Amino acid sequence: MNDSSSRPINPDTGLPQTAPQAGWPTALDAGPKVISYRVNVKASPEALWEILADPHRHHEIDGSDTVKPKVSGPHQLTVGDTFKVAMHKFGIDYTMKLTTVAAIPGEIVEWKHPAGHTWRWELAADAHHPGYTTVTESFDYSSVPFLVAMAYYFSNTVAFNAQGIQASLTRLAGRYL
Repeated sequence: MNDSSSRPINPDTGLPQTAPQAGWPTALDAGPKVISYRVNVKASPEALWEILADPHRHHEIDGSDTVKPKVSGPHQLTVGDTFKVAMHKFGIDYTMKLTTVAAIPGEIVEWKHPAGHTWRWELAADAHHPGYTTVTESFDYSSVPFLVAMAYYFSNTVAFNAQGIQASLTRLAGRYL
């Protein structure tokens, strides 16, 4: 007998999952011009830090399919570090130079794009679920000039990044099923 009541429910279909599935990211209200989602991952903050603070590994979890494996820079980010990442978007290959603006091992890593927005990953051990970490990824464009913010909005960059964050978090959680 198959007891579907013990399996997680897919929020899109309302049906029980048929295979193990990483949790779905939850949207957070992080304020205007901040897109933020979180998910619980069955891994320690330290294990997740090893991936998130190493730009040479970002392509492994990138849900936007824009980050490529070619990277120059350190393997563990600290504040002030710069790194270059090969990217591909809209059919164009390019390199992005990013600057680390926050890095607390096992807790936070954040880097800034030349246009002024930031990407931030936050890790917190889940006190209610030992062995799990709550992972939050945020795209913060609150400090970019007004015209840049409008360009992000009208070019669907905001929506594209929201989808990419959800996919990245799902991919990260899926590594630890």
